[in-house]
Amino acid sequence: MAGPAVVYVIVRLVGLLVLDVLSGIHDQSPSEHLFSWDSDWYLRIAESGYDPTGQTTLNGNGDADPQSVLAFFPGFPMLTRGVAFLPGVDPPTAAMLVNLAAGLACAYGLARLGRIVSGSQRTGLVLVALFAAAPMSIVLSMPYSESLFCALAVWTLLGVLERRWIQAGVACALAGTVRHTGAALITVVMLAAVVALLHRREGNRPLAALLAAPCGLLGYLGWVGLRTDEFDGYFEVRQDGWSSSLDGGIATARFIGEALSTEESTFVTFAAWILLGAVALLICCLDRRIAWPLGLYALLTVVFVLGTDGLMFAKPRALLPAFPLLLPLAMGLAARRRAVMLAGVGIFVCFGSWFSAYALTVWPYAF
Repeated sequence: MAGPAVVYVIVRLVGLLVLDVLSGIHDQSPSEHLFSWDSDWYLRIAESGYDPTGQTTLNGNGDADPQSVLAFFPGFPMLTRGVAFLPGVDPPTAAMLVNLAAGLACAYGLARLGRIVSGSQRTGLVLVALFAAAPMSIVLSMPYSESLFCALAVWTLLGVLERRWIQAGVACALAGTVRHTGAALITVVMLAAVVALLHRREGNRPLAALLAAPCGLLGYLGWVGLRTDEFDGYFEVRQDGWSSSLDGGIATARFIGEALSTEESTFVTFAAWILLGAVALLICCLDRRIAWPLGLYALLTVVFVLGTDGLMFAKPRALLPAFPLLLPLAMGLAARRRAVMLAGVGIFVCFGSWFSAYALTVWPYAF
């Protein structure tokens, strides 16, 4: 079935077209935008690993700290490095190929997830479109790790829902090598495996997922700990380089309050509403039709994103892996008449594409 791939590619092309238009208006290069910000870090790791020699890339605080590179998980850049060994493929091209393949894999997973939750193929396709056009979804077309992580996350959750425990464990372990938010995914897989073991309906198969799920994340955190001689070295690196740590949501609440009461910037105001929208969609995920592993994963991801300080403008991007939040919206649109559904999806695609392009071309600190 080509539907998920076609929908994903068309929506992403719309996003790139909007970026090209806004870049032209501001006399900028769209390719320079696509390979900016964290792309520098990921491509540097793909080319030379975690060697601190010659470190010149600046972290979030504007410093050239050689340990800052450790904040970036190895899954995406190492896969990029492997693809770059192909004849005629350089690291930037390899990164884009990896993201395209991961995006397509994610699209098929989301289509299947929507069909499982609602029993409707239409819901799955709408879910793909909403995900591909979500605010700051432009990173799906940049050398960033979101595309790969989301692909692994959706197939992990499908493994849990369909009781394919080896698939769930392996995909979750791999996701843990891509992003630190894999902790939310690990929690869901391990809890689901424990529940299955207690019910004793599937033998010892869930044990494989229980043991495999945390391996990737714990392995990288342990390696960073050895490199920094600190047990919590990874978290120290994030705090020192990007001022990012758990604060219970205080910084996020302050940001939203200020953005909606005093801020005059269009981008900041929309970013605040997007964060509030995520909370509203999370409440909608309490719908009984949405299986608890999906709701719990969405809850943990939202809590993790909103419960940390750091760069507030990047939080809509950090919410991309919380794709179950889009299920209530996808089910609602899919249940409408075709014209209403297409209009709703079209409005969402236009807004998400504009917001992503605006974040890259106009607002200087979004990524």
